[in-house]
Amino acid sequence: MISTTLVVHPWLSPSALALLVVVGPFVGRWLTARRPLALALLAVALLPVVALTLAPTSREVDERCELAWMLPTPGRVELAANVVLFVAPVLLAGVLLRRPLLALVAGTGLSAAIEVIQALATGLGRSCSTNDWLSNTIGALIGAALAWAALRLAREEPSRARPSPRDG
Repeated sequence: MISTTLVVHPWLSPSALALLVVVGPFVGRWLTARRPLALALLAVALLPVVALTLAPTSREVDERCELAWMLPTPGRVELAANVVLFVAPVLLAGVLLRRPLLALVAGTGLSAAIEVIQALATGLGRSCSTNDWLSNTIGALIGAALAWAALRLAREEPSRARPSPRDG
């Protein structure tokens, strides 16, 4: 159903990504002073990751794993959606931990773990793919970059509020 929706409306994933890129650093900056809220939002952002990657489907798996390396484009709607899927969780984790690089590593590791589970738990009706891992990792990289920007904005904020010695 999700794939069908994305095929009919191919603009959804690029639009969501654009919105995250524009708004993400400012929301992340705001969340740096609201850690409990950032944690709650991280938990909410992880729900679609789990639901869309590990929920059982009724389809038969012909191939357990696909080894392919295609970059996501707006025309490859499923791969583009896989990018978007990891941006918000890694952004929120990076802001919460104040370590975007650690959030990037965790996001990439989570994606790899999901692909391993899909390969081993054939009863889920899902198949693993290196394309999915690559797309998720690109999304994690974008999320980490946005978290870095948010933390940078948060660091600069107090320096603007302090009067300079000349204002005196």
